[in-house]
Amino acid sequence: MREEPGFSEAKDDLINIRDIIAYFLVAATGVVIQLLVGSLSQEWFPVTFKESLILGYVMASISGFFLTKLFAFSNKSPNKSRREMVKFTMVTLLSFAITVYGSDALFNISESIFGLHTILLPFSVKTINVNKLLSQLCCMGISFISNYTLHKKFTFQNTGFYERLKKLLF
Repeated sequence: MREEPGFSEAKDDLINIRDIIAYFLVAATGVVIQLLVGSLSQEWFPVTFKESLILGYVMASISGFFLTKLFAFSNKSPNKSRREMVKFTMVTLLSFAITVYGSDALFNISESIFGLHTILLPFSVKTINVNKLLSQLCCMGISFISNYTLHKKFTFQNTGFYERLKKLLF
């Protein structure tokens, strides 16, 4: 197999096409969960946009850990799960801030600059708030890049961080 410059099939390289595709598919599952939970929670319950983002993000994160561990980075070792959960949680908190607070801020900015835009789904009575959707998708994209990099190089790698953290706390 011929390698192109900058691309390698080694498992520990950051730019690994197989890992990126697998992670993209796992992340797409999280996107669907976030959008469904967020949309349904706003429709069914009296929650704000930010609260719906939080609900969707929490639900997607739970499934995301297991899917990422099993499929994206092929690390099925059960004896490292606690370490990976701690590191995954740290990365998830950064991603949470990007997705939830970034989406909410971008939504407010877009609404004040461009006004509120909605579209009606064809053959439906459901309207989509374009400002909210685009704000959330934009921040999810930023979060995707951050998550991929951090999970690839930190969460599912033995960096020595977890051992140092344990010594510090206990």
